[in-house]
Order: sequence, then structure tokens, then C-alpha cells
Amino acid sequence: MKQTNYHLFDFMDFSPCERSKNDYDPTQQKGEALWKAYAPSKISEENGDIFISIPYQKQLHQEDMAPDLEARQQSYDLIVRAYEPNIIRLFTTMAGDEMLESDEMLQFAPEVRRLPLRFVNGDIIATNGTKIATINLSEPVLDHWSDLLPAPQPAPLITFYPDGDLSKPVALSDDHFSPPRYDALPLGFCSVCRCDTATNATERATISFRSEPDECFVGTGERFRKMDLSGQTFQMKNQDGQGVNNRRCYKNIPFYLSSRMYGAFFHTSDYCKFSLADHSTRSVQFLNDHATLDVFLIGGKTPEEILRGYRMLTGFPTMPPLWSFGIWMSRMTYFSADEVEEICDRLRSEHYPCDVIHLDTGWFRTDWLCEWKFNPERFPDPQAFIRRLAQKGFKISLWQLPYIAQGAEQITEAKANHYISQPCSVSGCATVNETSESSNFSTLDYAGTIDFTYDKATDWYKNTLLKPLLDMGIKCIKTDFGENIHMDHSYHASTPERLNNLYALLYQKAAYEVTKEVTGDGIIWARAAWAGAQRYPLHWGGDSESSWAGMAGSLKGGLHFGLSGFAFWSHDVPGFHSTPDFMNSPLDEKVYVRWTQFGVFTSHIRYHGTCKREPWHYPTIAPIVKRWWNLRYRLIPYIIEQSQKACNSGLPMIQALLIRHPQDHQVWHIDDEYYFGQEFLVCPVMNSENRRDIYLPEGLWINFFTGERLEGNRWYDGVEVPLDEMPVFVRPGANIPLYPDEVNSTDDMDLSKSITISITRDYKGLKSIVKTLQSK
Repeated sequence: MKQTNYHLFDFMDFSPCERSKNDYDPTQQKGEALWKAYAPSKISEENGDIFISIPYQKQLHQEDMAPDLEARQQSYDLIVRAYEPNIIRLFTTMAGDEMLESDEMLQFAPEVRRLPLRFVNGDIIATNGTKIATINLSEPVLDHWSDLLPAPQPAPLITFYPDGDLSKPVALSDDHFSPPRYDALPLGFCSVCRCDTATNATERATISFRSEPDECFVGTGERFRKMDLSGQTFQMKNQDGQGVNNRRCYKNIPFYLSSRMYGAFFHTSDYCKFSLADHSTRSVQFLNDHATLDVFLIGGKTPEEILRGYRMLTGFPTMPPLWSFGIWMSRMTYFSADEVEEICDRLRSEHYPCDVIHLDTGWFRTDWLCEWKFNPERFPDPQAFIRRLAQKGFKISLWQLPYIAQGAEQITEAKANHYISQPCSVSGCATVNETSESSNFSTLDYAGTIDFTYDKATDWYKNTLLKPLLDMGIKCIKTDFGENIHMDHSYHASTPERLNNLYALLYQKAAYEVTKEVTGDGIIWARAAWAGAQRYPLHWGGDSESSWAGMAGSLKGGLHFGLSGFAFWSHDVPGFHSTPDFMNSPLDEKVYVRWTQFGVFTSHIRYHGTCKREPWHYPTIAPIVKRWWNLRYRLIPYIIEQSQKACNSGLPMIQALLIRHPQDHQVWHIDDEYYFGQEFLVCPVMNSENRRDIYLPEGLWINFFTGERLEGNRWYDGVEVPLDEMPVFVRPGANIPLYPDEVNSTDDMDLSKSITISITRDYKGLKSIVKTLQSK
């Protein structure tokens, strides 16, 4: 449908009937009705919660909003609940849903405790004396002089204070130009007439909060956009991103962080959308495709405190194993044990440190035909193969996906036992097979999606498909795909529409649990995500183009992902696919080097893509790459230290500058610099000109490699950066743990030998320290 620039159609998803190619009839489709929230009719206390009875008035079927006074009002309760620390929950349902405190998304930390509430003289007060909300029940003040326009419709005027700070109000937004012209609703829902039963069913529901003119928004998942998301609307529907420079998103997370220092988590797995000061710059809006709203407003003085509050609701990340922080080597794809061992032997003989070899789609009987079994001709003795590589310090990661193809060995068993989704046989079932939206580089017909809503299917996947591989010695499962499921199929315990977003979480949980059970290491390598998936690290950024645009888009996505509750994140170095020929165009060697530098200062670093990724294929840059790989291993003690902090806080490993400097207005717009852990300020070069502009926040900064001192709170324009260098800065007084020796893999490391370098006024840069270590 063409954009109309009207809230009712563009945001609330009502459908005007097309009259001509360039014009729309403002009449809504028959059977759809909008219901607007009015002022509360009753307020009561029940078991420490506040119940606010909200009447909703049906609106006439027209573009200009006006009440349908012939329709009786419907009332639904808005339940207000408070938790320590600094969390307010708003729950209302027009669909009869229950307010839960534990499910696949919600995993409350012990610190999250209910705070009983009282309603006193228009204020909602917690038992600790904190005012958490105000309900304005007074009549509006008027200086009446005209009857030209009707009076505005009543509205619930409720303001919330998530952390009790009265200077940071989060108010419901009754946003209109004139009484008939609304741009946001404080609360509302839609009903649809079911013609076959002559009944009305509730469908969509919306809530809006006021936004300020200079307010910025970040988060919402792995969003491949600029840092400040204000002025944009996002569909929260997981789908194959097919790149990192478009609106499609592998990892939608229904959470945003505001520069006014509050966060909002919308507890749902339904298709939904955010309008972040877009349809109206006065409002941030949320629309859920299911008529239930469950919103957690999270307060705090800093972004880290707010992100920690979000993790207290949905779970904290767990610590990946030591070896995972080393180099991962892959391409699309290795096809035989001989090929893999030749590459591993060369990595060792030429002293390229590396820990993980990843086998992508080529280890099966047929490329892409995922049967969870090694090709018996090209991998004749997989156990011996795995054992030989382990003796050389290599772990193996395996690709697979959650769909069973026609012709796969497991198809009969999967269908007979309903381990996979079943073709829909009831009327009204969706007719679109959305797995067709995914990148399928084969000609396979996927017959069904493994149904993780069915406990027997989950057990089958874990114990029949994955466990034998893990028992052989495989260390990690790549849980590729999962953004799309068969929408024209039925599932054991969910409709496909309500499952699609949640599916990634269920899929990754199963793989993570069996991997940890068998190997002792909690790790997967995942592409999709939804709220709660941060509990099952780790995730990578999908199929980026091997280009400067792909590198910049990847970093943007990683920064927003870290602002959505995730600690660990990676990306394909040096981008996944070539251009202009997707599979066959050669790499740009400058991109290879610059992306390597970026990868060294990322929580995890994996080389992967559609053509050769091993550095010796690019002899002019191979020595540079090797030096950066050795630096990566020197940094592992620091990475371990910072990762442990990230697992117990709200911090990601890749931190947008705004996390550390929320009062600096500039950093809410910077998406090409970041903190790596607490100490390193990293400024990757993402162009072929070997120069970039650098912003340093307030204070004194020291170049980590050279020792050069620079004053902050200013820009440095056009800084020249030779290809073998990258600007990385530290603060005076920082203490950086390093590993003193060069190693082949983390198997060679004894972390008790780590040294600590202190950034003192005598610090002359890492180059001088490395020279000293090498001389010993």
C-alpha cells in the first residue's frame, strides 16, 4: 500500500480502499474498528498492584477520528506493577491473556522483587515511599471562546517515573493536531468483524509515550542503521537480512533505550512495530499485532544501569569458553577432511595462530542437504579426523539449519512423529511459505521446520541429531537461519505468526543446552535472535558484503545489538560475499586488512565467506594480517577479564560511546567508533583513503600503539592512518592484562603468565613493549 502520511493507515495498519493509482478513499474497510482509550473510570488496589479501569470508545469509520456514540464503551484494566530495581510494568489485554512472570523470554533475576503499590491523591506510591506514577483526573483548563471545532475526546493522562526521578517523566501520549486528526494514541486497540460468525474479535493494540524534540533512541536489535534511530519506524519481524545495509533484520529485539535515560521492553513475540518519533515527533509508539500490551519501563542513571535492568528481566549472558576468543577460520565451504587438514597444517607451519576450524555446508553427503552426518567418502573417519585436529590445537564447528529437506535421511521419521511442522489443512491458514524469503543457495525443497514448541521434537533434535556429533568431539554448532519458518504449516503449541519471532530463541536454547551438557562449554554460533537469546551466546552479524559499506553496516548493527542486551557479537571477516559477482569476485585486500583490525577488537573473530579467506592467498598483506592475529592472542587475558564483567553487568563487549558518555550529545550520533571493553576506544578505518575523522570524548587520551597524547572533547579531522595501523586509544591510569608470548592457539596459553601494562606518563606505546618481550 502506498504511504498516506496518516497515522490510522500507515501505523495502525487500517487499509483504505484504492480508488485510483494516485488517490485513496478515506473510508476504512468494512468490519475494522478503532477503539480509543478514554480517561480512567475507576482506580483500585489489588494485591499490591494498581488496577486502572480504562474505557475505550469505538471510532467512526472515517479518516477524521470521531466517537461512534451509538457503540457502547468497552472497559479493560491497565495493571500497574512495580519491581525493584527501578522497573514499572504496564499490562493490559483485550484478548484474555494472563500476566506471566516467567516464560521463554522472561527469566527474572533474584534482585527483581515486587514492590507493593498504593494509590494516594492521584499518585501511585511504592511502599518505599517512591512516587512511580501520577494520574491526572482533573478537568482541562479552558479559556473558551469558540465552538468551531469539537472538544477533544477524553484521554488517560498518566505519567510514569521508572526510577522515581520526577525530572524524567514518561507520559502516555494523546497526540493530535485537532480533535479529529490524531498522530498517536495513548492506548487503543482494533476490532475486526468475523463475517463467518458475526462476532467481533480484538486484534491489534497500541501504546504511545511522549518524546522530546532532542530525544534519541537506540537498540531494537541488530539494526543496520545510524546510531540515533529517531524519525524511523521498524517492523519487528525477524527475517533473513540478506545483507547488512537494508531494513531487513535477523535480530529484532522489542526494546529501546532513550537518551532521557529510560528503557522500554515490550514483552511479546508477536509481529509488532516501533515508531520512534517518526509518525509524530512528539511520540514514540508501539503497535502489537495481538491485542495485549505488556510493557516494562526500566529506569536508571546510566545506559549500563538500564541495560542491566533489562537483563535482570530477560537473563544475563553466560561466559563462552576460552578457546572461542581465538581465531576462527572458515569459508563457504570446505569439502573434505584432506582439504581441512592441509589448511590446518599450513596455519601451524607458517605460525598463524588459530583455534577453530568451521565446516560450513559441505560436510554432508550432498552440499546443503543437512542430515547431521559426515559424508562417508570425503570424511571417511570423522572421529579420527576430529582427534587429529584436536591434537594440533583445533576445535571444530559445524554448520546446520533447522529445516528438514525432501530427500533427507530423517524426513520420514520427522514427518511420522510430527518433529517438523505440518502442512496446514484448516481454512484460514496462512498460505505464504516464508522460508522462501531465506537465502537458499541450493535447489533443495525444505519440507518442514523443526518444531521446538513440541518437547519430543526438541529432544529428538538434541539427542538424535546433535548429541552424536558432540560425542565425537565437535565443539560448536552453528545454528544458522531460524529467522523464517514455514508460515503455511501448523505447529504443536503455537500459531506460525506468534512463533516466527520466538523461534530463534527456542532453536538456539536447544542447541546451547545439549552442547553445554555434552562438552561442558556453553556456546553456539547463531544468526537470528529475539528477546532472551543473549542467554545463549554467541551471535554473528549475518551475510555482509565484503566492502566498506558492508563493514560500516556490520558495525552499526553490532552497536545497536549491544544496546539491546547482548554481550557477545561477531561478524564475518572480511565480509561474507563478494561484489559484484556474489560468489566469484576477488576480495579487496585493503578491506581484508581493515576488517581484520576491526575483528581483532571484537568479542569473537571469524573468517568466513564465499571465496578464499586464508591469509596466504593474499601474500602482499599476509604479514600485516599475521601481526594483527598475534596481537589478538596477546589481548586474550584482557578479553577474558572484560567478558566476565560483561556477563555480570549491563555492558556489551562492543560498546557504543554513548554507554560511557551519555551526557555528550555528539556520541548519540557516532556509529563508527566504539569501546572494546572498558579500556580501549577503537576507531576502525572504513575507506580506501587510509584516513578518517576521529572524535575523542572529554579528557586526555593516549594512542595505545604509539604513546601519542591527545586532548579530548574535540574532533581530529582527516587523520592519516597507514594500512598496517588502526587508531586505538586508552586513558591514563588504565591497566591492560596481556599475554607475553606468541602462541599457536589458546591450548598453548597459561593465563597465570599474563602480564599487566599500566598506562602511565612514561608509557611509550605497545610497540616498544612488544619489542622488549620479543628480545627476551
